[in-house]
Amino acid sequence: MTSSEHDTAIDEWIAATNSHDPAAYLAFFTQDAVLDDPSVGEVFEGHPGIGEYFRSYFIGYDTHTRLVGTEPRDGYIHVEVEFTGTFPERRIGGIFDVTLTPEHKIRHVRADLRR
Repeated sequence: MTSSEHDTAIDEWIAATNSHDPAAYLAFFTQDAVLDDPSVGEVFEGHPGIGEYFRSYFIGYDTHTRLVGTEPRDGYIHVEVEFTGTFPERRIGGIFDVTLTPEHKIRHVRADLRR
């Protein structure tokens, strides 16, 4: 996968995230994907778990994500973002380390906040 393909996949995923549409968001993940977010102290597995994460932290806090940058690393894409929403900080930086399949589906995400 080229950097351009990585960037397109990440751009489209961020757009789906900001739509607050669970079906659109989950369409980017494999059925058995794992999302590990140490900032909330949980690992979310498969569409049911990742859907719960999305509803709680993105829809629930009216979170909007702005892409700051991407960097291909060894086996994954490092994504820097800025979150805004109704959560206590109102604005905070974050990272996603995203592992994609050859079909551009997300297999694994490590998410965290930059404090």
